[in-house]
Amino acid sequence: MLRFSHDSKVPKYKQIVSSVIDAIERGELKRGDQLASINEISEEYYIARDTVEKAYKALKAMGIIESVRGKGYYILSEKPTQLRVLLVINKLSAYKKAIYEAFVNTLGQQATVSLFIHHGNALIFKEILKENLGNFHFYAIMPHFYEEADKSTVLQLIRQIPTSELVILDKDVPELQTKYRAVFQDFSNDIYNALVSGADLFNKYEELVLVFPQDVKYPKEIITGFRNFCIHHHKPYRIIDKGSDEPQLAHKAYVVLEDSDLAELIKKCKQQQLLLGQDVGVVAFNDTPLKEVLADGITVVSTDHPQMGRTAAELILHPTVEKRKNPFAMIRRHSL
Repeated sequence: MLRFSHDSKVPKYKQIVSSVIDAIERGELKRGDQLASINEISEEYYIARDTVEKAYKALKAMGIIESVRGKGYYILSEKPTQLRVLLVINKLSAYKKAIYEAFVNTLGQQATVSLFIHHGNALIFKEILKENLGNFHFYAIMPHFYEEADKSTVLQLIRQIPTSELVILDKDVPELQTKYRAVFQDFSNDIYNALVSGADLFNKYEELVLVFPQDVKYPKEIITGFRNFCIHHHKPYRIIDKGSDEPQLAHKAYVVLEDSDLAELIKKCKQQQLLLGQDVGVVAFNDTPLKEVLADGITVVSTDHPQMGRTAAELILHPTVEKRKNPFAMIRRHSL
């Protein structure tokens, strides 16, 4: 009955759990069928009794099997009551929270979601997959990794996930060279097109400055999109690390990724008695409710984070393997 491999990197008890669930989904096991005893499984597959017992406890916790005192273990449900979804994001932020909430709310009662954070670290990501591969119906991954060695490792890890169960979020991975579900941003072209849509607002500024922090990981494609816009529109530009590095702000427009740099620029505007949106322009990255009201409204270039969560959930709930680009736009407000 069990599909089991001693050579697999998936923990043995998780292989047992997955094997039972797969047998139910294939119709090989039905409600009321009796499972082999812990001793029988242990002896037939050369597995420790504690391992089998751990697997059966996990199946009971899922509501898939029940134990009858003195008789054994029986199939309680012919299929898991809910889809099991593993969501792995790169970091906690207001934007990721918006994605997560929309994702969970759209899935509703049809799925349970387990959330993990890899912090852009390939080793952490590897451990997350090692512990969870084979235990979920879908794996929704944000593949934000920035070191070249990490990218290579992560590609190998993601390839362990069956493509029918894979959902890529936020950043596409064309190197996988296969079909899978995805909802993504095209960072370079998105930034470029959003800035083009507000090109008329930049005319009154002599220079454009991108505040791109070195101590916080952001996709380098943002720099490409910003630089291409400036070159194509003949605007002098610079790229700096921190808003605090700027002594004088007058006649410049700033594209800011971090909220701390946004606050620093607004503070400096007040200190230098400059009018935001006239003497100094500011465009922030990623919209939040606070940016709608801060300083009479901060212009932003932003993807639609709740829509990303909703779309990812829809790709799971409907049997369509496709890629969808998430909406991205400039929202005009007072600061530009």
